[in-house]
Amino acid sequence: MKFAIQKKTGLAVEALQALHTTQTTMQSSDLAAAIDTTQMYLPQIMSPLVKKGWVHSKRGPTGGYRLVVDPETISTLDCIEAVEGETDTATCILQGGPCGGEAQCSLHVPWRAARTALLEELAAVPVLTITRH
Repeated sequence: MKFAIQKKTGLAVEALQALHTTQTTMQSSDLAAAIDTTQMYLPQIMSPLVKKGWVHSKRGPTGGYRLVVDPETISTLDCIEAVEGETDTATCILQGGPCGGEAQCSLHVPWRAARTALLEELAAVPVLTITRH
């Protein structure tokens, strides 16, 4: 079994942290350098954050990205779901479809408990507290 998030999600976390540190509009080139990515890839990282209303973007030579919300209000789960989409809690890990009712799979109860604990933990951790190791 593999639990993984996309590289883009990790870069989104780093972008939010970098924008919080500067507390001003950051040019695309500077933000890309700060999170160790390319300027070409940066819009793919930032688009979900802009759509959520967490970041404001401005085009042009004086443009860039600016954090417009208190990042303490953004949980790790919020960021993951902003980039990767809403968490799927209805699909059975063994059957690939709905799991419930009388036809529960053998892992239904422990998997539901583990998934719930994971989501609760990710929802409780502000994105600013994540550190790189």
